[in-house]
Amino acid sequence: MSVSDGSVTRAGITRAGGLTWRQSWLLVALLAIAVLAWMALAIWPAWLNHILLSKKAFVSAILNGLTLAGLYFIVASGFTLVFGLMRNVNLAHGSLYLLGAYIGYEVATRTGYWLIGVAAGFLVLAVVGVAMQVLVFRRLEGDDLRQTLVTLGISIVAADLMLAVWGGTTYQISPPLWLEGAVKTPFLLAVRSNGAAVYLPYPFFRLVVLAIAIVIGLGLWLMLNRTRIGMMIRSGVDDSAMLSASGVNVHAVFAVVFAVGAGLAGFAGVIGGSVLSVAPGEDIRYLLASLVVVIVGGMGSITGAAIGALLIGLAEQISLIYFPTYGIVLTFVIMVATLAVRPQGIMGKVR
Repeated sequence: MSVSDGSVTRAGITRAGGLTWRQSWLLVALLAIAVLAWMALAIWPAWLNHILLSKKAFVSAILNGLTLAGLYFIVASGFTLVFGLMRNVNLAHGSLYLLGAYIGYEVATRTGYWLIGVAAGFLVLAVVGVAMQVLVFRRLEGDDLRQTLVTLGISIVAADLMLAVWGGTTYQISPPLWLEGAVKTPFLLAVRSNGAAVYLPYPFFRLVVLAIAIVIGLGLWLMLNRTRIGMMIRSGVDDSAMLSASGVNVHAVFAVVFAVGAGLAGFAGVIGGSVLSVAPGEDIRYLLASLVVVIVGGMGSITGAAIGALLIGLAEQISLIYFPTYGIVLTFVIMVATLAVRPQGIMGKVR
């Protein structure tokens, strides 16, 4: 599509001052990146420190938001597979997170090895996920209302059972020594009178969590888009009868998806219990976070889940510093604004 005055490109994108709208947005993004890079790497003037409290507070909030987004993504990635991709309403996902955290705590404490606790959290919850798929979702396939009510009941019963076993005590899973301590980041805070630069230190383990989230995200994206089992999963969701007719065991494929989704929830529970804590009520928190992340990012999209987790994590941590009273409101403002502009989510597809 084109017109003689050049106001519309071949792709149908209106030009503004010689630039397409896509190029305009790219320019705005580059300017924003440049401003953020200056804010991170340069020494702030006094007026900027006054407005944003301090550079240390601002940069710490950004880093905390990124690492919290990594944790949210690990939890929500499993929820994306089960709820967003397969359209199975699992309101017990937060309970899977908390159960994985408790199991990881017990195994790591008794064995003295944190990595064994992480593996136990993933494997045990993967088995629980398969059991839920076989005993619950396979019998309630296509019935969203009954899935909602049954999994809500499971989450309530599971919360009471975990409270009976582990009590109301707050636990902390101790990571290994090689993950503890702080590292020096490239964010310059000040320059001493002798010319020595002062850089922001940051906990090494939180950066490891962010790296783990990136690896998991890339792995899931490759699995769903570049492997045969990913093709079978997407085909089974779109037309399970046709996939079954081609000789594929659809129930086995769905069981694998549930195992991965629940296992990731348990894995995230151990990671979250190491970064933060393990306590009653965390199941509700991470269930709500997963719901918001999937709704904002788009149903069934791993990339969307990453974007949603990034927005929610940054919003929570920035609001915690600058307007803590309205922090939870900002999260839902993001969700409402996203639904108003794109009801299917940022990366979601219209079905």
